[in-house]
Amino acid sequence: MDHNSFDSINLDQILSLFFRDLTSEGIIMKKTQEQNHKAVFLSNENDNNKGQEFKVVNDYNMDHIPLNDLEKQKSLLDNTVDFIFTSNFPEASEFIDRTLKIGGVATVLLNDNPSAAFYKPTNYKVLYMRRFGLIAVAMKKTGPQVTSVVADEITNLSAQRKLLGYATEAKKAALKNLEDVLLEPPRSASGKSRKYLKRTRYLPDLMGDSLESYPRRVFIDVGLPEKDGGSGTDWFPKNYPTRNKNFVIYKIETVTEGSSGKEVSQIEMSDWLRKNVKEEEYVVMKSEAEVVEEMMRSKAIMLVDELFLECKPHLPTKHNGDNVKEGNNRGSRRAYWECLALYGKLRDEGVAVHQWWG
Repeated sequence: MDHNSFDSINLDQILSLFFRDLTSEGIIMKKTQEQNHKAVFLSNENDNNKGQEFKVVNDYNMDHIPLNDLEKQKSLLDNTVDFIFTSNFPEASEFIDRTLKIGGVATVLLNDNPSAAFYKPTNYKVLYMRRFGLIAVAMKKTGPQVTSVVADEITNLSAQRKLLGYATEAKKAALKNLEDVLLEPPRSASGKSRKYLKRTRYLPDLMGDSLESYPRRVFIDVGLPEKDGGSGTDWFPKNYPTRNKNFVIYKIETVTEGSSGKEVSQIEMSDWLRKNVKEEEYVVMKSEAEVVEEMMRSKAIMLVDELFLECKPHLPTKHNGDNVKEGNNRGSRRAYWECLALYGKLRDEGVAVHQWWG
């Protein structure tokens, strides 16, 4: 359980009250009463061997599984679990739906804003909801998840989570754990690039995401032709945590517009994105600031899960008394504070954004 999510709440007391109430309602049984009853306690922490959480796991003979332990999750067979507890339903939803029997019960603790952290899948029915400082919910699985095909788009649990999940507690927590932004640009981009990328905290690692649930995974590299500028297409497969999953890779080239030096894509990226990627797909992108700003204005940026933002700050190159002459290509460059402001806006939009110095 993520203790940092509910700092002001006495979690030990809440867990004790919650499980006592679930027992009196007949939703879960203690191990002395159970017969072939398999229960799982999903925790956000690896080290959960003390306190009330351990007591609950022991009293109800529950298997303790950390949310980021994908191997342990895979060891559980489909449709074999009777009861699951979690404090992070969005991140655990796929595991829960795969392993929980029809008729099984999933229980979850929510914070004071449940609409931002929780949705009820259509194949579940709410049995119980009470407040113990936090909101406690128990849901019964009523049948298999229904998938529907509309205009060749498969709507599944992953898609539902993505459509509703940009403001989920799990995603917000991941954004808070991104690497710190550099408050000034590195003196030499080429010299700093590798060192900086080593400290990059990638979204799949922060979310504990296996990337298995997505119908397609995509990387889009938007930038100048390679002979004129750096490319992410070579960097991506060598550095990104692809989990050995296939990514479709697109290279979209930008051109320099006349004497202004402004870099623009040969097509509107917003239109291209809407035609070539779908809500339920996992999309990673590397792009220059001009293109990203256009995508933000059109809201197409919401199709991107993780972004590597290339924002070139302009640097003075010549001094003439008190006058400073700007370097060439000013049209595609901006003051560094403008780069930081754009970075902040992307974070506010729910995009996992990194600075790109390649």
